Amino acid sequence: MDIEKKLKELNLEEKAALLAGGATFASRGLPKHDIPSFLLSDGPHGLRKQAGAADHLGIAGSEPATCFPTAATMANSWDEALGEEVGVALGEEAVGQGVSVLLGPGLNMKRDPLCGRNFEYFSEDPYLAGKMAASYVRGIQSQGGSACPKHFAVNSQETRRMASDSQLDERTLREIYLTGFEIVVRESKPRTIMTSYNLVNDTYASESKYLLKDILREEWGFDGMVVTDWGGSNDHALGVKNGSTLEMPAPGLGSAREVIAAVKSGKISEADVDDRIRELLTLINRTQPAIDRKPKYSEEQHHILARKAAGECVVLLKNDEKILPLAGGTKVALIGDFAETPRYQGAGSSVVNSTKVDSLKALIGDSSLNCIGYAQGFDRIGTENAALQAEAVALSKNADVVLLCMGLNESNESEGAERLSMKVEQNQIDLLKAIQAVNKQIVVLFFSGSTVEVPWIDNAKGFVYAGLGGQAGAGALLDVITGKINPSGKLTETWPISYEDTPAQIFPSQIKTSEYREGPYIGYRYYDTAGIPVRFPFGYGLSYTTFEYSNLHINGDQVSFTVTNTGAVAGAEVAQLYVSLPDSSIYRAKKELKGFKRVELASGASKTVTITLDDKAFRYWNVRMKSWEEEGGKYEILIGANVEDIKLKGTIEREGTHASAPYEGSMGVYETAQIKDVPDEDFRKLLGRELPEKGKTKIDKNMTFGDLNHGRSPLFLLVWFILNQIKVGNEKKGKADLNILFIYNMPLRALAKMAGGMVDMNMVNGIVLEVKGFWIIGLLWVIVAFIINMIKNAIGEAKLK
Repeated sequence: MDIEKKLKELNLEEKAALLAGGATFASRGLPKHDIPSFLLSDGPHGLRKQAGAADHLGIAGSEPATCFPTAATMANSWDEALGEEVGVALGEEAVGQGVSVLLGPGLNMKRDPLCGRNFEYFSEDPYLAGKMAASYVRGIQSQGGSACPKHFAVNSQETRRMASDSQLDERTLREIYLTGFEIVVRESKPRTIMTSYNLVNDTYASESKYLLKDILREEWGFDGMVVTDWGGSNDHALGVKNGSTLEMPAPGLGSAREVIAAVKSGKISEADVDDRIRELLTLINRTQPAIDRKPKYSEEQHHILARKAAGECVVLLKNDEKILPLAGGTKVALIGDFAETPRYQGAGSSVVNSTKVDSLKALIGDSSLNCIGYAQGFDRIGTENAALQAEAVALSKNADVVLLCMGLNESNESEGAERLSMKVEQNQIDLLKAIQAVNKQIVVLFFSGSTVEVPWIDNAKGFVYAGLGGQAGAGALLDVITGKINPSGKLTETWPISYEDTPAQIFPSQIKTSEYREGPYIGYRYYDTAGIPVRFPFGYGLSYTTFEYSNLHINGDQVSFTVTNTGAVAGAEVAQLYVSLPDSSIYRAKKELKGFKRVELASGASKTVTITLDDKAFRYWNVRMKSWEEEGGKYEILIGANVEDIKLKGTIEREGTHASAPYEGSMGVYETAQIKDVPDEDFRKLLGRELPEKGKTKIDKNMTFGDLNHGRSPLFLLVWFILNQIKVGNEKKGKADLNILFIYNMPLRALAKMAGGMVDMNMVNGIVLEVKGFWIIGLLWVIVAFIINMIKNAIGEAKLK
């Protein structure tokens, strides 16, 4: 397609129409100009192409596809090559099913363990998240389609996600929340980026010139298409001006009319529109050849790869008395509902209709173990059931080892809602203790995409974290238990002792502003610096063998050392490189991950490992200079098995950039990382501006349905009452209704973005009047606006044909 020629052919109305979706997961095409529509599909860990009725919440069915381990689990492999291999398979399935843009991977930071969508994200560390995401993108795009890293940026909670304002300082923004995206853009060159729902420092991400133009395009060199999250556009015309290419899902021609009016009023220029059209047509040029080839792929080979991937991701967290691996012929009792009905993925838009799903119950008979029986043991929702527990305890008495499958249920981890606590259902813990009373040889196999509190861990001799291992995870887990696979997974997020130990002061924020008072101290950066004991540190994971580190050499930007397998079996070790500046004059984390390498070694073998210190190894964001700078001094280069277990230490002298100090005077609690209760004055100094207002709920287009109780309309007060009653009722049952949660957290303006053209912003203005208490005027406004919208849509569609 000759893009410049097409631009000359298109009129303003046609250009504006192209910049919004034509269906839930399809762009708008213009056949008369030979511009095809293209498909987008959810797919962080598996394709979710919907053939029939489409939605963005994972409610309706989708075409069969391979469900790989979720990002939270895949990251535990610390294996970029594996990430790329999985990415290739995802790319094959996407273009094979005619999908041009695969909406993933997700690489938001795990600011808090209760975020309901943490299972979709890689890590609490931006360097690791960026590296793993880049590997996925390279793999996906090698097949000709487009990956779409998301959600750009600072998207850390599901509560009020479409109307939440992430308030944070520039240094934290750059060092923690943008670094992963910077790595993925610079190293893998994604063809698409998805913006987040939320505001960042008072501006919606989808219309932020600072994020989309100044940083993403000009600083990082991104040359692709930016797409909004579904229903996430606030001011579409302003988004077009500032770098947002495609508004999704299908807002109808009311969105196009907004762009046309903005051009005519001078709010934006037609040159802005042309730039976005170039980006959209470039994406079509880049991806359409692969779609036209209609490539084939093997579902069976992808299932085999899914099992391989899951095997690398299993993390052995406890192995007292070397209870694992289990020898052939060991009599085992298989206990727990998750053994029969596995937890292998999260809930929401990422739900995959798997080509097949393995379970421990179905596969254990093919293993070397002697399974004497299975018992459900508990109701996974948490309801007490004495009969189920008694059956499991009776079976356990006759086993050499009890394999107890515990975990979080489906409603605990879902898009659209936060977890209510870090606790495991009490009936599972009661079962564990009841079994221990009759058989102390217990191995817990744990299934979740997030961290949990484990005060009960002493009741088991073994603890294996399976994560959410995808459709083939059960087979991989059996391979680990029986020693066919030596576990090599390492945690990519800290497991705190209790939720009270976590750094975020208020999570989730129930009001518009979400203050990131902890600054850069999330995850291990907080626990390690503040001296907070944890259950399992970042980077932790056991093996059936042992490793020794030696011979550290630092030569310029090259760090080399030797890793030796000193045990009796082959295994893989993830060596981690951290950088520290003990005498820093600028507050910072005690140490930060700046490199890693997975090393496979036969028993007795040694290997020299070399890690390059890149441009991110020593930098910090200087808020005064508004640039990346480097502090001079003697840095420590720390090589460890995890953030707390440092094996080798060396130093390197750096001259630095001699920049002016970023701050004046003391930075208060940030200098010691004691940020559990940050004073207003310290947060104000960190922000470099006045604190954001927390005023009353405004009745406007950005008011959420959950805020309608602040309105003055009996009709909408009733709507709020019904929604709230259903929501509260579901919470008491421990269930999540994604439709209800999405609507509850949805702003009124989203009606104009999600209704397929039935509602436009003029109608939303009428609804706002109604909520304000102007009942008759508001109702008449809505009716008249609806009629006008339908007429304009019909005329507009006729012109486009």
